[in-house]
Amino acid sequence: MPAPLCVGLGEACEIAGAEMAAEAARLRELRDRLYRGLTRALPEVVLNGDPEHRLPGNLNVGLKIDGQKLLAEVPDLSLSLGSACTSAAVEPSYVLKALGLPDELANGSIRIGLGRFTSEAEVDFAVDRLAGAVRRLRGVVPSA
Repeated sequence: MPAPLCVGLGEACEIAGAEMAAEAARLRELRDRLYRGLTRALPEVVLNGDPEHRLPGNLNVGLKIDGQKLLAEVPDLSLSLGSACTSAAVEPSYVLKALGLPDELANGSIRIGLGRFTSEAEVDFAVDRLAGAVRRLRGVVPSA
């Protein structure tokens, strides 16, 4: 490996080591804000996984709706229906199935990732877009 790349990797590791705990706390706050917003807008949302022991920048929720149709309704959001290692698959996450989720919930579960540059405004935007899309798909509000 060329020396400049090694130096760059070392510098990146130093920055990550110094900022990792604060960034994890920030992501946890954003993830929890996203979940709270979704549950206020859509009380039937189901949290998939343990509420405490989870990645700070990852939220997986069940919406009891056709996941493929939901993704089509919100092309401006980056969402996934499966786990990260099977994101190209169309079937529900094998992890959710192994946890015992019924097909309806597993098929309507989405994974939302938050990152270093995600803002509160983007989280609020995602809540509004997802809630609106779910309501439209359920026939609660007319299509825009």
